[in-house]
Amino acid sequence: MSIGTLNRVALVEDDAPFRDALAERLTLAGLDVATYAAAETALRSVGTGFEGVVVTDLRMPGMDGRQFADRLTALDPDLPVVLITGHGDIADAVEAMKRGAYDFLAKPFAPERLIETLGRALEKRALVLDNRRLAMLAAETEQSIPLSGDSPSIVALRGAIRQLADAEVDVLIEGETGSGKEAVARAIHSGGRRRLKPFVAVTCAALTEAGVEAQLMGQDVGYASTVTRRREGQVEQSHQGSLFLDEVDLAPRQAQLTLLRILEEREVLPLGATEPRALDLRVLAATQSDPAEAVARGDLREDLYYRLNVVRLRVPPLRERADDVQMLFARFLARASARMGRPMPPINHAVRRRLIEHDWPGNLRELSNFANQVAVGLSDSPPDSRPLDGLAQRVARYEAELIREALSNHRGDIRKVTAALGLPRKTLYDKMARHGIQPSDHRDRD
Repeated sequence: MSIGTLNRVALVEDDAPFRDALAERLTLAGLDVATYAAAETALRSVGTGFEGVVVTDLRMPGMDGRQFADRLTALDPDLPVVLITGHGDIADAVEAMKRGAYDFLAKPFAPERLIETLGRALEKRALVLDNRRLAMLAAETEQSIPLSGDSPSIVALRGAIRQLADAEVDVLIEGETGSGKEAVARAIHSGGRRRLKPFVAVTCAALTEAGVEAQLMGQDVGYASTVTRRREGQVEQSHQGSLFLDEVDLAPRQAQLTLLRILEEREVLPLGATEPRALDLRVLAATQSDPAEAVARGDLREDLYYRLNVVRLRVPPLRERADDVQMLFARFLARASARMGRPMPPINHAVRRRLIEHDWPGNLRELSNFANQVAVGLSDSPPDSRPLDGLAQRVARYEAELIREALSNHRGDIRKVTAALGLPRKTLYDKMARHGIQPSDHRDRD
């Protein structure tokens, strides 16, 4: 029979002769078998993203097969686990299937039966992993622009996101309006094991004192005469996924108290319900200002701040990513042109000057809007409420941009940069010092 694109099997069995014989038979069927004498050992090799299936005996010393299956299901709910059991343990195997195991076989069984079961399980696993990869690619296509670039601050932020993606901790994200806080939250969500579960964004500034309980916790049947079916609140919708609290420092005080109670208990009590509902969720919260300052001003409850402040990330504003502006603009422009069905327009002198001289107080959102204007041809004379700098300031900015561009093109090689710009080495270093440019920021990193 055809096994499909995957053929890996983790076989966990404490009976050595039976384990070796079964592994040999599965290998002859074209399967790549790794054997383990104990579940504890197998756990170190099998987990989220394992490209195969697991076969485990039910009765084993130490961690038994049902406990092992529960641990694997908690790590990856879509990982198929096949249980091998004696006739006396069939009830336990059925219970394990209710809790997430894929199938069970009672001893003695024909190896062909197991091979057939594994064929179906591997096909299912291949489909799940393919869908995950497609979901990640789709997320990257939409969300990767705000986090792209080579500035040291954004490189460090991407590294922190990778470290936090599968860490089951809440994260507090600090950043100015339009800097990409939601993109950071989505990147954390889509990079971890929760990526196929819901990402629910709550705009905290839009919450109202009157309707916050229903909006966040939902309503049960019978709460009011108009409620004829159960309505999940936004928090419950994020079960097994991620709850993103955007601008939590702007939430009304009553909403902050409700959120604090939900986060501490990890459960909701919908309006009209008699029993709370336990939740498995990860909280990603964002503030538009320094959260400690928000607490000092009285905008953010101190107890909610300490509850959220497990891990804290700062999203740099665009003015701290000057080297990335032109690349980010090009990507925004390409996306806008494709969406409008227009060819990507060339960047003229007026656009280039604005990219170099403007400090982008609206951050990525302002840059994206500017790209939309350029795409439809409305930006030959871009509006700017600030007075134009004098000639000396404009020349200095342009000089700094040319030096950064040369450093990037030559990966920080000073010898090549001096040749390209026609400058003596000392003059180049003096200009870099005046503009605050570090050659090391443009060198290749391992």
